[in-house]
Amino acid sequence: MKKSVKNNILMLYIMNIAQLILPLITLPYLTRVLTVNGYGVVNYVKSLMMYITLIIEFGFTLSGTKEIVEAENNKDKINQIISKVTISKTILSVLALIVLIVMIFTIPLLRQYPLYTILSFLPSFLTIYLFDYFFRGIEKMQIITERYVIMRGTATALTFLLVKSEDQLLLIPILDIIGSVLASVWVLLILKKMGIHFIKVSFSTIVNDLKVSFTYFVSNIASTAFGALNTLFVGIILSTRDIAYWSLIMTLVTAVQSMYSPISDGIYPRMVAKKSFRLFAKILLFFAPFLILGATITYFGAPVIIGLVGGSKYYNASIYLQQCVPLLIVSFFSILCGWPLLGAINKVRETTLTTIFAAILQVLGLALLIVIGKFNITTLIILRTITEVALLVTRIGYSYKYRKLFNYSELETEN
Repeated sequence: MKKSVKNNILMLYIMNIAQLILPLITLPYLTRVLTVNGYGVVNYVKSLMMYITLIIEFGFTLSGTKEIVEAENNKDKINQIISKVTISKTILSVLALIVLIVMIFTIPLLRQYPLYTILSFLPSFLTIYLFDYFFRGIEKMQIITERYVIMRGTATALTFLLVKSEDQLLLIPILDIIGSVLASVWVLLILKKMGIHFIKVSFSTIVNDLKVSFTYFVSNIASTAFGALNTLFVGIILSTRDIAYWSLIMTLVTAVQSMYSPISDGIYPRMVAKKSFRLFAKILLFFAPFLILGATITYFGAPVIIGLVGGSKYYNASIYLQQCVPLLIVSFFSILCGWPLLGAINKVRETTLTTIFAAILQVLGLALLIVIGKFNITTLIILRTITEVALLVTRIGYSYKYRKLFNYSELETEN
């Protein structure tokens, strides 16, 4: 495996360990400081912000990374990419805010907490100035890691210091804003030091950029049917207690799946450049035993995990974590067979189609569960697992169909 790929994966793993540890440090604290209902509200709004962030990002994490790679350190090209993406995201953030305001007026739970919801929007808006796609494209993953530690570490520390009861609910998004501002300023200073600056770009360039990124956006927004959309319906149909149970389980599932992201993100730039199937296969085989071990520990240790993270109030939710084990296994392979594999050979449309197909299956499944009166946490987990299997199967099918586009030569020598 090429040294730079190893370094990318290592740095992203450090970040994802921070992403795993920092929320799990505050999670037991918040579940004890807040009521079950209060914790349900916090996580409901958090899941909604996933949609908002996706609108603002609009697929630029992938399309922008690809453009930065192809710019090959040409400062003029990079300045143009940085400028047009930033303007595009600013326009999208205005549209996202309008959508959010409409949702506040139409969803009862959000009407009860309008200020909390608006404040929660601001950290999503500030992601514009983190420029992840740029640092991924130049394979400087350590900057992304350092930025995240500054952002989330600050918010986590201040949460323990300042949030003492549910009366201080508004402090949670305010502390996230403080951390995001610090990280954004730090990243902007790095860009200035590197000689990267904003330039004037034409409106037609911005429009064209949005068109290119739209395919990536469709894929990403469709994939939220697997997560945030479920939580949205849980919040509308089930009780606040069920929202809290579901949110806790999905927080743990997302934490585990976040450990897959460094592998996917770490090899994506190298796969775009080399399209090496041997590199992909080597990564897959290396991590598979760790996946199986982790799944085994999760299944048999679910009651202990839930007890440690959520406390006795959430002990009944341990059965749901056990039911998620097949989902955790399948999603590892479906994630890696997406952008790092199909996307690397320019099969953006096919990658998007697989996600859309699985998303449609998920939405139809949700509708069926509602109609037949079987909408509950267990059936949601089963449905989520079925759609993940469908996603994996279709991606494997496309990979086999376009197998001749991969490079099967020996792995690159170490640097």
